[in-house]
Amino acid sequence: MTTITPEIIALVRQNVGPCPDDFELPLPAVGLSVEEEREVRKRELAVAFRLFGRFGFSEGVAGHITARDPENPDWYWLNPFGMSFNQIKVSDLVCVDHRGHLVHGKRPVNAAAFCIHSAVHQARPDVVAAAHAHSVHGKAFASLGIRLDPITQDACAFYEDHGLYEGFGGVASNEQEGKEIAAAVGPHKAAILQNHGLITVGGSVASAAWWFITMDRSCQAQLLAMAAGTPKHIDHGTAVQTHEQIGTDLAGWGQFRPLWDQIVATQPDVFE
Repeated sequence: MTTITPEIIALVRQNVGPCPDDFELPLPAVGLSVEEEREVRKRELAVAFRLFGRFGFSEGVAGHITARDPENPDWYWLNPFGMSFNQIKVSDLVCVDHRGHLVHGKRPVNAAAFCIHSAVHQARPDVVAAAHAHSVHGKAFASLGIRLDPITQDACAFYEDHGLYEGFGGVASNEQEGKEIAAAVGPHKAAILQNHGLITVGGSVASAAWWFITMDRSCQAQLLAMAAGTPKHIDHGTAVQTHEQIGTDLAGWGQFRPLWDQIVATQPDVFE
C-alpha cells in the first residue's frame, strides 16, 4: 500500500474539494498487527469476490483473486475451486504456499490460479493482491491483441501502465505460462492476456479489485467507441497527468470504498 504522506493527504483533500479542517479522510488503516492486517486482507478479498459476482465476472470455475499473507509472504489467500463468487465468505477462503500446497482450508484450489498468481507474486514482492477473471468485455478486448488507448479519463489510469501478453498457450496449467504472464505484467498494475482476459495487481486487495473492475469497463468503452468510429486520443501530457491523479494505488483503494459499502450493507454474511 502507498505510504501515506502529507503530500498524499493534501492531494486527496484537493480532489474532494472544500471541506472543514477536521473532516475524516478515508484512508487505509496503518500500524496494524499481523493478525489485524490478515483480517483486513481476507475481508477485502471476500467483498471483492461478491463484487465480481455482482458485475458478472464469473465464468464457471474460472477466475481468482489472491492476497499475500502478511506474515508468510510466500503464502496467499484465495477462493476455493468451484465456489460461486456470489457466495464466498471470509471463512471459505483457503491459503496455499508458493508450491501450491494447501496450508489452510479443506477445499481444492484451481491449478491455473496457482500457476498464474504464484508467478506474479514471486516476481512482484510489492504486490499484495492479484485479480484475474474471464469477464466478457475483457475477453472481447483481449482477442484484439492490443493495449488500451487513452480515450477516456478512466482509461488513463492504465496509460503506459499495463502490459500485453501475446503468447496464449491454452489453460494456464504450467509454470512457464505463469512466468510469461508475470513478465507481461512487469512493473505495471495490469496486463491484457491475448485471447484470455485481464489481470490486475495492487498494493491492497481493494486496489487490485478496483483496477480489474475499471479496466473491464475501459475495455467496454473502447470497444463501443471503435464500433462507432475512430476514437480521439487524449494527448500524452494530459494522459500522464491524469494517470498521476487517478492511477495511484491509494486512488484505487479509495475508488473501491463505495462498492465495499454496498456489499457490507446488503450482504453482511460476507464476513462470516
